[in-house]
Amino acid sequence: MQQNPADWRAINALRVLAMDAVEAANSGHPGTPMALAPAAYALYTGVLRHSPSHPDWADRDRFVLSCGHASMLLYGILHLTGYDVPLEQVRQFRQWGSTTPGHPERGHTPGVETTTGPLGQGIGNAAGMALAERLLAERFNRPGHRIVDHRTWAFVSDGDLMEGVASEAASLAGHLRLGKLTLVYDANDITIDGRASLSFSEDVQRRFEAYGWRVLKVDHGNDLEGIGVALANAAGQSERPTLIILKTVIADPAPTKRDTSEAHGAPLGREEVARTKALIGWPDEPFHVPADVYAHYAPVKAAGAARHADWVARVAAYRAAFPAEAAEFEAWMRGELPAGWQDAIPAVPTAKPLATREASALVLQALAEKVPNLVGGSADLAGSTGTKLKGLATVQPYREPEDQEAAAPRPFGRLLHWGVREHGMASVMNGIAAHGGLRPFGSTFLVFADYLRPSLRLSALMGLPVLYIGTHDSIGVGEDGPTHQPIEQLPSLRAVPNLIVLRPADANEVVEAWKVILQLRHQPAALILSRQALPTIDRARYAAASGVAQGAYVLADAPNRKPAVLLMATGSEVSLCVGAYEKLAAEGIGARVISMPSWEIFGQQTQEYRDAVLPPGITARVSVEQASTFGWQRFTGLDGERIGMHTFGASAPLKELQKKFGFSVDAVVEAAKRQIK
Repeated sequence: MQQNPADWRAINALRVLAMDAVEAANSGHPGTPMALAPAAYALYTGVLRHSPSHPDWADRDRFVLSCGHASMLLYGILHLTGYDVPLEQVRQFRQWGSTTPGHPERGHTPGVETTTGPLGQGIGNAAGMALAERLLAERFNRPGHRIVDHRTWAFVSDGDLMEGVASEAASLAGHLRLGKLTLVYDANDITIDGRASLSFSEDVQRRFEAYGWRVLKVDHGNDLEGIGVALANAAGQSERPTLIILKTVIADPAPTKRDTSEAHGAPLGREEVARTKALIGWPDEPFHVPADVYAHYAPVKAAGAARHADWVARVAAYRAAFPAEAAEFEAWMRGELPAGWQDAIPAVPTAKPLATREASALVLQALAEKVPNLVGGSADLAGSTGTKLKGLATVQPYREPEDQEAAAPRPFGRLLHWGVREHGMASVMNGIAAHGGLRPFGSTFLVFADYLRPSLRLSALMGLPVLYIGTHDSIGVGEDGPTHQPIEQLPSLRAVPNLIVLRPADANEVVEAWKVILQLRHQPAALILSRQALPTIDRARYAAASGVAQGAYVLADAPNRKPAVLLMATGSEVSLCVGAYEKLAAEGIGARVISMPSWEIFGQQTQEYRDAVLPPGITARVSVEQASTFGWQRFTGLDGERIGMHTFGASAPLKELQKKFGFSVDAVVEAAKRQIK
């Protein structure tokens, strides 16, 4: 890339905006935006295929700022290149109601693809976006018609590479040979506590080469020409992901070696800002951007509009040649389900007890055949979690055909072997969902939800329709013991805002749970399933399972609909309440059984409906769940009785565990009688 004074004025404008915004907010990180300004400038003006006027264009390159603390770098380049990020919003950095929050947030700012800040997450998200691009290209591209053809770029930091999720995601990306993925590693040897070398001395180049990545190096963050060459090299790669190691000096404002490492996590201070502006020949005026700088960036917006127009023309040609495929592509990108998808759900066997994980496997198999953009798999537990689907191609490591245009379409892989990488799986799924067009799912044992929780939290924060399948949901795991018996996981998942948790009681509730899940557009879901077989509730005698759509429903009731006690449960414990209901009825005691598969959905219902299910006037209440009782007070009241787990489990056969921990029909009956008294 040709270096000239206009380039450096444009770069320094980025640095000034970062300094001034952090100073005005008296909060933030100015150092990394200043050091990475040349790289951001080179990417956004020279290599990135984007259109500021069309920030949601389907075939745009994706950019992820994994080091989200450097958010002013992203806001600054978005503003200067013409996105709808006006200077007034830059002035309002980190303020209430602004579109420039402290860390980038998906849906708040045009041009921000994903929510970053928790380090390492952006690497997984970027891998997911690159994987989504590859899968969609396999599904829809045809010789002479490439409507899916873009790249994913990410800026990452020392801290990103230290996080375990980064290792999991990078390992998977290298295995799958995601050649359209490039990470630019800001190797500045600085963390909050001081030099990164205090805790980080590995050879990053060899590490990524061992993952199967290509590694390029640029020795100085102000080597604009070297950065441009490296980015162009990466843009020509399709067989292996690329890591560009970029050595920078944090807060370096010009082609010098001045080290201001204290700028990493705090404002520079008014005097230092003035000195820095003087060093680069900038007026000491807050948020000053000269007209010639805006003019210098203006061609980016025009070029982006031309790229977008070209893609629109390519899609029109594709639609003329392949109308059915074009309609399907557009429906996928809109997040629509195919017509009649619910009709594909089979009637699951109910003649004998069936584990809800087995019922879910039957439903998922049928849905995968009807909903072709369902993609996913298991963290090495497919056979155990019901995600070992038949008839689906496995996603394989990529190999570039010798003749790209003449090559036949690659098989559309949909079955992902995530490996023993729960956290990486979840972070990559977020990237797939954020990219658009595909519905990702991943499965593991419920107890390992703790390994993926940070990514699951971000699914909920971003409102991404990611599906988490957690099986082996209780002490029903039996002999595997307390290491594999989830106790606190259910209530902790329920504590995550915007996450829908569903724990069905039998095969029929599983069917209804899947109907709910696939219709979610802006919420992730956690489907919690049993290892052990559960009795199928007689729906001719008790209420229909369609009540799952309301989150909780009256399954069985006293003859006069005036119960003396309310029995409530989820999952495998609902059948215990049904058994207790029958015993109490035989003694002339009227009870009501309430199946509560989803507290979150129940909470969305009207107060009238909730009061009809849980009448406020009936205070005799018992809850039953093979998990921590935390949270059940919301429904039982402080005086209600809560049958649950108060310790970790133990290694023993299931029936013995149920007896030892008090999960029996008789125990529910006794609790009900105590409540009535």
